[in-house]
Amino acid sequence: MVKKKQMLLPKTRRILTDLGENIRLARLRRKLSQEQVSKRANISRLTLVAIEKGPPSVSMGFYLLVLKVLGLEEDFLLLAKDDELGRKLQDARITRNERAPKRTEFRDLSRK
Repeated sequence: MVKKKQMLLPKTRRILTDLGENIRLARLRRKLSQEQVSKRANISRLTLVAIEKGPPSVSMGFYLLVLKVLGLEEDFLLLAKDDELGRKLQDARITRNERAPKRTEFRDLSRK
């Protein structure tokens, strides 16, 4: 079976590279080696190297394992949390149903 190569736009590739760099910097700030983080995350050191470089072939689950080791797993929940564009699109599609006007004429209260 031929493996398809993933084609990413330059901006998307840059986002992954920046994410990997942020993870590497977080690891270095904590004075942890790649070996220590990879053992704690139960992944190979080569997978951690790949995460820090940011290729699209690394599973999102591995990113989460490394973030957990670094104590940053809550940051993962911030992804797509503030979906401003999505809310604007949703609000644009909302239509309000108009209520019928209230009757102002006198109702006969003797009938039930």
